[in-house]
Order: sequence, then C-alpha cells, then structure tokens
Amino acid sequence: MSDLKYQNFAKGAREFLKNRVFDDYLRCFAYGTEASCYLYVPKVVVFPDSEEEIIKLVKLANECDTPLCFRAAGSSLSGQSSCKDVLVVANENWKKIEVGDKGDMIKLGCGVIGSDANLALKEYKKKIGPDPATITTALVGGILNNNSSGMCCGVAQNSYQTIKSIRVILHDATLIDTSDDFSVANFLRTHPKMVEELLGIRDEISQDEELKNLIIKKYKIKNTTGYGLNTFVDFSEIKDIINHIFVGSEGTLGFVSEVVYNCVEDKTYKACGLLFYKNLNDASKVVVALGGLGEIVSTAEMMDYACLVSVRGVAGVPDEVYKVEEGTTCLLIQTDSNSKEELEENLKTIKAAIEKYESALEPLYSDDEKIYNGWWKIRKGILPIAAGKRKSGASVITEDVCFEIEQFCDGVKLISNLFEKHGFKDNGIIFGHALAGNLHFVITPNLSDKQEFENFKGLVEDLAKEVSQMGGSVKAEHGTGRMVAPFVEMEWGEKAYALNRKIKAIFDPKGLFNPDVIITDDKEIHAKNLKNMNETDDYINYCMECGYCERACPSRFLTLTPRQRIAVTREIARLREIGEETRANKLAKEYEYLGDETCAACSMCKIYCPLEIDTAKIAINLRRKNSYKSYKFANKIYENMDRTIKLAKFGLSMASISYSIFGAKNISAITKKINSFTTFPFANEYLPLKNSYKFEDKDFGGDERVVYFTTCMNRGFAPSKLADDKRPIQEVFESVCKKAKVGIIYPKDIDKLCCGKSFMDYDEIRARNKEVLKAALKEASMDGKYPIVFDHSACSTYALGELKDENELKILDMAEYLQTLMPRLEIHKINENVMVHSMCTMKKQGKGEVVEDLAKLCVNANVFTSGIDCCGFAGNKGFFTPELNLSATKSLSKAVMFLPADLKRGYSNSSTCEIGLGGAAGFAFSHIVYLIDECSK
Repeated sequence: MSDLKYQNFAKGAREFLKNRVFDDYLRCFAYGTEASCYLYVPKVVVFPDSEEEIIKLVKLANECDTPLCFRAAGSSLSGQSSCKDVLVVANENWKKIEVGDKGDMIKLGCGVIGSDANLALKEYKKKIGPDPATITTALVGGILNNNSSGMCCGVAQNSYQTIKSIRVILHDATLIDTSDDFSVANFLRTHPKMVEELLGIRDEISQDEELKNLIIKKYKIKNTTGYGLNTFVDFSEIKDIINHIFVGSEGTLGFVSEVVYNCVEDKTYKACGLLFYKNLNDASKVVVALGGLGEIVSTAEMMDYACLVSVRGVAGVPDEVYKVEEGTTCLLIQTDSNSKEELEENLKTIKAAIEKYESALEPLYSDDEKIYNGWWKIRKGILPIAAGKRKSGASVITEDVCFEIEQFCDGVKLISNLFEKHGFKDNGIIFGHALAGNLHFVITPNLSDKQEFENFKGLVEDLAKEVSQMGGSVKAEHGTGRMVAPFVEMEWGEKAYALNRKIKAIFDPKGLFNPDVIITDDKEIHAKNLKNMNETDDYINYCMECGYCERACPSRFLTLTPRQRIAVTREIARLREIGEETRANKLAKEYEYLGDETCAACSMCKIYCPLEIDTAKIAINLRRKNSYKSYKFANKIYENMDRTIKLAKFGLSMASISYSIFGAKNISAITKKINSFTTFPFANEYLPLKNSYKFEDKDFGGDERVVYFTTCMNRGFAPSKLADDKRPIQEVFESVCKKAKVGIIYPKDIDKLCCGKSFMDYDEIRARNKEVLKAALKEASMDGKYPIVFDHSACSTYALGELKDENELKILDMAEYLQTLMPRLEIHKINENVMVHSMCTMKKQGKGEVVEDLAKLCVNANVFTSGIDCCGFAGNKGFFTPELNLSATKSLSKAVMFLPADLKRGYSNSSTCEIGLGGAAGFAFSHIVYLIDECSK
C-alpha cells in the first residue's frame, strides 16, 4: 500500500476500529472478492460495527480523500460491491430484526439475510416483498441498494414499493432517520441547499411532460438502470424522496444502515407447474398468455434447453428433464391462495388458458411443498450450476434485461440472435422471470482469449443498444453497477442522464461513494478488471465465487469464508503461473492460519453450494500434505489410546480442582489469555469432568441387543459441573435401554478402540485402524446381527464412511437409534423451553432434524434451535483454536438474550459441540439421551 493517503486512512481507522482494519494483500484480495465477473483489490478493508463507526469512517474518508465502497454479502452480479480503494463491510453486527404491527412491518439492519427476515415473519404469514434468487445469501443492505426483485415480486412488491423508512448516513456524516420527524426536520434545517436541489429535480421533471411520461413508462417494468427517477414523479415530501432515491442507489449516495419494510402477505397454499414447449418462441407465446391472467399467476420462470441440460444430475430434478429434446424450453409457474378451493380454480383457469399451445411433454403440476421446492431449488441454482459446467479457465458473465410483456417474444429473439452473432449460440443459457418480461442470460467466455473477449464486449454493447431502442431496461434487477454504467445515457437519453449526474453530485459532491458505479466517465469500464479464473484443483475450478456457501461457514466472521479460500487459492496458482514464486509463497504461508488452522473442515459450505463444492478439501489436503511432520506423535497416541485417555482424564481432574479453587470464569479467562500466545488449551466454564464409569455388558431381560461403541471423547468426558445431570453418557444410555429392555454389548477392548477420525490425515494409521475397527464391530455384533450405536455424531458419520462396504454392519448415531426406542418408552413431557443443536455431520446426511424431533416428543413448551450451522468446535480446535468456536457461536450468545428467561438447558448429539454451545448460551448442553431418560419410564 504505497499511497500515503491510504496509509493515513488505515492509521486513522485503527484508532477506533482497532483490529478490524486490514491492509495486507491476502485479506484485501480475499475480502475484495464478490460474485460478479470483476476483480478489484481494495487497498484497505474495514469492518465497522455501528453507525457511530461509519460516521467516523465517512469523516476520515473526507479528510484523506479516499473513496469508500459499502458491501453487505457481496452477492451482487454487476460489479457494484467491489473497489480499488476502501471496502467497508457491514455484515456481522448489523443484524437487527424487529417485527412490528403484528407482522405488517419489519425493521431490519443492513446485515440481515433476506431469508432470516422472512423466517421472523413466518408466524404472521407475512414476508418481505423482494424475493431474489439469492435470498438465502443476500443481505438486506444489498437487496435494498440494488432494488433486487426476484421471482414473484415484480414491480409491485420490490423495495421501492414496500419501503417505509430508512436510516442513512450522508457524505458529510449526517445521519437521517426518515421514521423520526425530528431527524427529518433537522435535515431540512441544516441542509437547505440539498433540499432545494432535490425539489428542483422534482419541479424540472413535472414541467417536462415528455420526460415525465418516459419515466412513468419505463418503471412499469423492472428497471435498475441509473437512479430511481420515478422518485421525483411519485413523491413530493423530502422524507419520501430520501427513502426512495436510496433504493437501487448501490452505495453511491450514502450508507443505509437500517430499513423498515411494509410486509406483504405470504399466502398459505401454493401450487406449481412445470410446462415444456418445443422452443423458446413457443414458450414465449405461453408467457404472454399467462400474463393476461393477472394475479392468478404469481410467477412464470423460463429455462431454455441449455438450462435444462445444465441441471441434469442435480437432486430433485424430475425425470422429464432427462427426456427433453434439443430446443425444449421449460416454464416453472406458480399460483397461490389462502383457500385450497381457490387454488384449484386458479389451476383450472391456467390450464384452460394454455391448452391451445402444443406441449413438448405432459405438464407436471403439484401442490406438494417438497416437490415444488425441489423445482424452485433448480431454478434458483441455475446461475452457479450452469457456471459450474463451463470450460476450464472460462469466466461467468450474467446479464438481465426487461421488456414490456407485449415485446417479450421479440426480446427472446433478440438475445438468441445476439448469441449467434457473437459466437455464444453453444455457450450461453437464457432464463428469467418471464412473467415480468425479465430475461437473464449467462455466457462463459475465456476472457484471456482475445477473440472471446471481443465477443463478450460486442455482445454487451449490442445488447445495450438494441434493448434501449426497444424501450426496454438494460438492467432489470441486478443493478447498474459497472457493467451498465457506460450505457445509462444510451437507455435514458441526454436529459434524463443529466438528472442522474445531478443526483450523484447532490449526495456525493466529492465523488467518494463507490466511484465508477452507476455514473462513470470511463466508457470501457464494463470490460476492465475482469476476473482471471486460474485453474487449480477440479473441485475448485467450477466455483464462480457466488457466495452461497458463506452463511454456513463458522470462520466467516473470523478469517476467511469458503469463497475467499477459493479466491486466494486461485491467486496463489496465478502467481506461480507467472513466476511470482516469492509472492505466492508469502500468501501460502499467511494462508496457513487464515485458510487452514481456522477452517473447521465441516463441509457445511457444500450444503449451500448449488454445485456441492466442498471447500473443506483445501484444508484437508493441506493437512494430509503436512501430516508427515506429526506422524510419529500421532502413531504414539494411536498405539496408546487407553493411556492417552487416562492422561486426558488426569487433565480434566486437575482442571476441576482449579475450577473449585479459582472459579470457572477465572480459569476460563486465564486459559484464553495463555492460549493467545501458546498452544496451551483453552478451557471454558463448561469443560467436562472426568469420566470414571466402567463399561460392562448389560442384560436387561429382553431378547434384543445393541452394540455400544462409546467414543474416545465420551470415554474421557462426563458432563460439566454446571450440568443438572452429571452422570456419564454411558450410564444414561444404559438407563434408556433398560427401560426398553435392550441389552448392551461393549466391543472387546473398547478402551483401546477409535473410530479413526482423529487419524484421517495419516493414511497408514487410517488403514490399520480400519481393519481393527471392522474386526471389533463384526465380533461384537455377531457379524451384523445387532445394530451398532456410536455416541458422537462425528464418529458415527466417519465410521459409516470408513465401513460403507461392510453392508452387514448396521451403524447408527445414538440419536437415530433413540428414535427406534421411543415407541417402547412411556414418555411424560416436561413443561419447559429447551434449545437443540444438531451437529453439522448429521445435517450433511440430511438428518439435521433428528435431535429436534426427539426433543419435541419430550417437551410441551417450545423447542428452539441454536440457529448455527456449525459451532466451529471441530474436535480439538475448540481447545487449541478457540477463537473459531467463539466466533461461530457469537450469534447464539446474542440470540439467547431475546429468548424466554426460563430457557436454561440445551441438547445436542456431540459432546465437543456441547462444550462450546454451553459457553455461548450460558447454560449447559447435554446429549439428547439425557432428556429422553428424564422423561421416560
């Protein structure tokens, strides 16, 4: 960072942001990554936690003359959330959610995930209006600043139409809250010139009938090209103008910290249809017909033949997708109602309206949520799925345009013709929100190839010209960004474009907010700084850096996310490719902590990735590569497993004595401090006690038996002093089995056995252990006669994978096995709220609700979930890299404050997770078997 002004900015920011300021290349590169095709590396990245800190940053930017770019999730596709200056990330501590007026309104911090807002509104049968395909990833700040719409909201329920108020920080660090009359009055008093200029724009438009009519016409369809000029047609009050001009402003006018939305109805009953037609033209005619049905059809999504081919192999894809002939185009339609009878009538009306159009295949209809959610999963994942099928080294370019519905068929032909003209006939897909006249397309050129680069550039420029001439929107919902900034004047004309520039000048006179986005003097900006998708490992090559994976990652607010790990891995490969070995080695060394040590290797990123890319493999492969360094030590532990556990028990005994003398909180604080500069283990207040239970076979009078493989951790651990029930898990499980009359068999020499997960990086030990484990389980189960239960989910999952070819062995997680015992038990439910957390390994198997389902059988009150995908304890990392667990569970610490006061216990299926969860929640977590034993007879 050679520029003095950025050095001064970083120095000034550190005075109040402390360690939330970054200017090293690795993190600036990683944090600068977003979902678009552009690559900009910021010189400084900051993570403010409050409006007060944003105000200080804006003042500092003015002093240092350093532009700011505001980012939420970085899921934008047009280059509006990346920069070469100062990147301001507002995510982790901007997650306020307050529902008001019985669900009619909701107040949201800019860091709230869109789907989380809808989850908070679910009990009221309401939702926010915008429904972008990225709603499970996109944050409210981005949804509002891009005026994102989506599948069903059209132009009637987007942010512009549903906004009630905002809190926004301007270029001079003034904070306006448009829900507060005093704040608005103060703005009117202190900013008379700005007010006068804004009202002047309104007057200029109202006096120009031609311009006014143009604006009215263009906003009848989706349009995010330029600023929202309709604001000055629709509103005359300053607070309303402030509210609406910031919708779709892409961070170029100020920082929106909070928004209040008027909520929309989420109808109870829904039905969907998959309709297949011979080609795009035939499907387009059906779209026009459906558009004539009004509100009966809430959405119609188009997917061309290339889309259908790209999703083959994805879970949930119906058989029909594999049967379609070349050229076939699919429509996914939805209708909804609060009445089942009306829903059925809607379907009849739809079928009647389209029966004259020849189908390529028999249409599919369903009102089964599981079935149609599978269809929607395909549609929402088309972009990354199609991107994943691109050729090696190719980039992902996605655009979206909109036409009046009467011109929709011509619009489809236009894109098809441009594909052919510019060489993308066999290298592009067309899809979109067809009922709104909104079409998306994806092309995947190799931008390092001169001809393919020119093809891309020509396509974008021709598209802007042709769509503008048709009166359409060059950008419908992805935002102007850098991709369309050079073409705003082309679409709107000279007069309207002059108003766009005037709006920018009013709100950002020094040009410090997100330069070159929406307004630019560089007519080639759309074709500059494009990503180079360097080839690395196969499982990484397909990533388009969309960011779907990030919400699940336990290290996302600590070091790097899966998307950022992939970006850095690609950058290291690029540097090596061009001979920059010194820089590459430096990044690789820095990556050890940021990308390996703080990766839980939980693979939860795979669940949210439409391509199921397992970014954990990066860390796993690094660990295996370096395993030779610790092989002797690992082998010593393996060959002395019983002695190792005894040593661990001794350590737990010493810790227990220390807790008694000095207090659990003090020991926790001391060990945390020591851990910060040594490898001494961190011990939180919920550290387990020593397990002294004897593992002996039990006969409880019945004919059935179960092999109980109690894991090494649980052989050493007993519940903490803070737990209500301090019995070891073995004693509790035996108690439940006794009630069900199921005998217990412990494998021979259980004290020396291990599932092998701790040694997965050591191929020789792993192979040895697999044979030992297989022999022990076969002997204990009498070659599979009895089921085998593991009492830690990580171990049960690992053992299942290791012994997947041993079909005669029936291996179950304890929670799964308990489900089979529940019908035999007499359950007396408790009248108490509880919390549950399912370990990530169970979620990856699609069994994430097992613990919750068991708890609901035992509790009359509420069963709350932790809301955490992975707690980040990750075996021993909770002890030796505790910051990972502490960061991953921070949201739980905050959530507990808003839950019922009598919520004082939690249940899980992992003794290690339970340690970290207890520390975050402030109450003990135990295995779900403890609750079942308490409630059963």
